[in-house]
Amino acid sequence: MNPTKITIRRFLGRGSAVVAAAAIVAALVFAMIRPSQDRDWVHEHARLPWAEFEDDLVRIHDVRDFRHGADGAVTRRYEDRIYDLRWLDTLWYVLAVFDGEGWRGPAHGMFSFGFADGEYVVISIEARKEVGETYSWWRGLFKAYELIYVVGDERDLVLTRAVYRPDVVYMFPVAAAPQKIRDLLVSMLAKANALHREPEFYNTLTDNCTSRLRDHVNAIAPGRIPPSWKVALPGYSDELMESLGLLGSDLPLAEARRLYMINDRARRHARAADFSRAIRRAAE
Repeated sequence: MNPTKITIRRFLGRGSAVVAAAAIVAALVFAMIRPSQDRDWVHEHARLPWAEFEDDLVRIHDVRDFRHGADGAVTRRYEDRIYDLRWLDTLWYVLAVFDGEGWRGPAHGMFSFGFADGEYVVISIEARKEVGETYSWWRGLFKAYELIYVVGDERDLVLTRAVYRPDVVYMFPVAAAPQKIRDLLVSMLAKANALHREPEFYNTLTDNCTSRLRDHVNAIAPGRIPPSWKVALPGYSDELMESLGLLGSDLPLAEARRLYMINDRARRHARAADFSRAIRRAAE
């Protein structure tokens, strides 16, 4: 055999071994990365909410209620709030489609729970960012962010995306019975409690905003939302909901999108005391 060929084969063999060893070391290092609660978090993610249940009442600690002033200044506050689960009667899917992306896929979904007395509480599942960090779907694949369940007021979580960001925001009613809505809220708050005790990593594909929402729905109604690429690309999640009969509307999707897009109403009523009712007014 040609000595040159033997040398090349030996070199390639050694090279493959080096690459394999490097891959093993990288995998071990990656596996050793652990999530943490102790980082320099951005203001929006500074506190992890948690809940205490007593019969039909739930006290939620650290409900976020940031407010934008007329001068652009943001007042940051967290509150403890008590809700009576017997008053739960509506569920809304808030879909914020990111503008400027050039296509509909990138988006953020969250649930808003409505009570008969006019109160609403929003749960938004997000990548918990540190000071100086911006969101990157690519970095989100590699343990760059912890996971946070933000519990907040609609005048914070919904208004911010509809008015102060370039997102196109829809608020769709969800077809669900009150008991299922209650079960869903309890499920999500239980997970918030778990994260308060023990941190977990966010993952762009497997542990993101909509995949977690799907998991909570399927936990109380097994198989209700089957696997779909529209979960990974949440800008199309309203199409999935329509196909599954989860939208609380008989309108064609294009018409429903026009009706339930709330940006203009949110701008007009940004400082209204009845903000939540005002942004739903066209849908009543």
